[in-house]
Amino acid sequence: MSLKATVRQVDSVTVVDMSGRITLGEGCSQMRGLIREQIAKGNKNLLLNLGDVTYIDSSGIGELVSAFTAVSNQGGALKLLNLTKKVHDLLQITKLYTVFDVHDDEAKAVASFNRS
Repeated sequence: MSLKATVRQVDSVTVVDMSGRITLGEGCSQMRGLIREQIAKGNKNLLLNLGDVTYIDSSGIGELVSAFTAVSNQGGALKLLNLTKKVHDLLQITKLYTVFDVHDDEAKAVASFNRS
């Protein structure tokens, strides 16, 4: 199963609900295209809902970091929502948990953009 994503607006935040796998090849290129598209539209507050992402490989992790950097370079913020245990553990192991702003509650995550 490849990556599926739906985009919706909540206040000034673009929420991207993702499901499937973020892996080398199609999953990464889909995510990269999606993030670039949102930046091009001027959407700089991105919240990636990873609740239904079943697997991320090293390329997927690299793509998350790349997306984070791209959004930050545009003066925006990229935050993560609803990590599965696997993804949470992966971010802990790679020490990226300290880089990303991670949330479990969508309403609080959306509100956090207004404070930062």
